[in-house]
Order: sequence, then structure tokens, then C-alpha cells
Amino acid sequence: MKIADIRTHLLEHRLDVAFESASMRFDRRLHVLVEVICDDGTVGWGECLGPARPNAAVVEAYKPWLIGKDPLETEKIWAQCYNALRDQGQRGLTITALSGIDIALWDIKGKHFGVPVSTLLGGRFRQEVRAYATGSFKRDGVDRVADNAAEMAGHRAAGFHAGKIKIGFGVKEDLEVIRAVRDAIGPDMRLMIDANHGYDAIEAISLGKQAADYDIDWFEEPVTPEHLAAYRDVRANQPIPVAGGETWHTRWGFAEPFQTRCVDIAQPDLCGVGGFTEAKRVVDMAALHGIRVVPHVWGTAVQIAAALQFMAAMVPSPVRVNPIEPIMEFDRTHNPFRQAIVTTPLEHQRGVVTIPDGPGLGIEIDRAALREFAPKEG
Repeated sequence: MKIADIRTHLLEHRLDVAFESASMRFDRRLHVLVEVICDDGTVGWGECLGPARPNAAVVEAYKPWLIGKDPLETEKIWAQCYNALRDQGQRGLTITALSGIDIALWDIKGKHFGVPVSTLLGGRFRQEVRAYATGSFKRDGVDRVADNAAEMAGHRAAGFHAGKIKIGFGVKEDLEVIRAVRDAIGPDMRLMIDANHGYDAIEAISLGKQAADYDIDWFEEPVTPEHLAAYRDVRANQPIPVAGGETWHTRWGFAEPFQTRCVDIAQPDLCGVGGFTEAKRVVDMAALHGIRVVPHVWGTAVQIAAALQFMAAMVPSPVRVNPIEPIMEFDRTHNPFRQAIVTTPLEHQRGVVTIPDGPGLGIEIDRAALREFAPKEG
């Protein structure tokens, strides 16, 4: 079995109501899938985190190092591709593109051996995971405080045990949102806050000290990902556990944050950190440093399936009678192709998601949906 071709599939939907995080504006949902095709007809699917068209271009650039290779040699392929572009690409699009390729290769490997990826990763510790709802962005044309509170109350009613809201728009306004959301969801639902690196360290410390009264599980991306010293300042000078890492790529990207204890909770993204091959290393490193891992998830059902397979095989740290179970980020913002691209949607039931047990990622792609949501221009 050899790799015969690699294709990318852009998916796009223009939003009726745009929304913002502290660092980005979304007027459309635009994602890219990677399809790896083997000469025996086996096909694997992956997804890249980040800008879709640039990722597709870098996937295309990797082709010369992939065509004709044995897709089962995931470690060898990862090393060769990384080395091919490493002089200019230790982080960023070269790694997010490689992530999509790597996930597709593991999907092929699982299909070849007739087992889920989680089995290949070492075996399942769990058959389902609790999900937390991600949402509460700043939507155009609405009152942010009331809108966020109503949205999170809806997630509680839907059965989610936890939810994450977006902050980073200003300490005073953010505290009003946090207060309103906590009032709306009550004291028992877990609540996390994500600044999407919208603060400097002074603002983040001030916000953290005041928001701690509202029982916040973690404070995500308080400052820009390059500023590791600022991360350490925030962690040392306010009481909420600090989370981050969705844009720290590969084991090298996590080495200094772990060694210098920038975060309490690491959030590698399978579609950005380097795929299954590299995410496994990052989780093992986190265990060495006593740092909890909650993977970041922001994508289609392909990424959701990959995250579920990975989380199924995450070793409890520590191993104990009642271990700390990972929880899964579950995007609740509008995206009509998120689940439409698979024949069996990966939805939650009262805030719990079952991990597919089919071979590879355990999903089948609906090609009609790929055509339906392909960009209409160009």
C-alpha cells in the first residue's frame, strides 16, 4: 500500500450574524479537510487548524515527500516532512498542515488494521467523555452581557456540565459578563473564561483577581502565546488556574512552557500541534511535569472524531481509583457543515459524547456535503 494522492477540501459558510473573539472576527466558517488516497483505494481524512487556504497550499507543498510512501510509517513520514521545511517552519502553517496529513495517515492505519485509532495509541481508558460547551462570543448587534448569559443558560438546560465564555474585551465589561453568566447558570455548573490572548499581563492579573469570586475553573490564553514570562506573571499573581497551548506547536513548542510552568492546564490541538504523532509526545511531556491536559477542539466532525479517539487513549495522570477524566471542548457556535460532512453526526447527549468504535477515526465522510459547502467563488 502506497500513498497515491493527497487532496484538500475547503468548506465555507457565510454567517448571517458575525461574531468576535478578542483576537479575531468571524463573518464566515471556513475550514479545510485533508484527504490522503492510497493505491489500494484506502482513504484517510484529517483536518488543519487555522486559515484554510494557506493550510491547503502547504499541504500541497508537502506532496513530493508523501507520494509513493507507505502510509503506515507515520513516525517516519512525520520526521521527514518536518525536516523538509524545518529551517523556516518550526511553528505555524507548516505544522498545522502536517497535522492534517498525520491525522489522515492514522485514519488509514486504523482502517488497514481494522481497529480504532485509540487502539493503535495503546488502548481505551474510556468509551465516552463529558463535553463542555464553547460559545458566548461577542455577536454583532446584540447586548453582549444578556446574550452571553442567555446562551450559557441554554447550554445548562441542554445538559452540559460546564461551559466556556469569551473575554478579553476590557476588564470592566468582561466582569459584567462573567457575573451575569454565573447568575444565569447557577453555582453548580463549571465555568471557564478564554481571553484569546486579548490582555496584557496587568489586565489579566486584575481580571483574574476579581473573577475568582465567581468560581472559574481556568483562565485560558490570558496573554499572547509568545510571552511566556507574562504567562508566568499571570499564573503567579492571580488565583485562577491558567490554561493555554492551542498555538504552541510540536513538543518543542511546549518544552519551555512546561519546564518553566507557564500553565496549569495544557491545551494542545490535534489539528495544530502535529497530529496524533506529536500530540502523544506532548501529553507524555505534560505527565512528566505534572500538568493537566484538556485538548483544544475547534473544527468539523473530522477534528471531533480525532479528538475523541485521542482522548479515549489518554492515560489518567495520576492513575488512581477515581481518575481525573479529560473533558472535551464542544463548539456550539453556528456552523452548518460541522456535522453535515459525516454520515453519522458526533453529537452530544445531555453533555456526553460517545467515542466511535469503527476503524480509524470511526467516521464516514458524506461527499455530497463536501460539494454543498465548497466555496462558491473562485
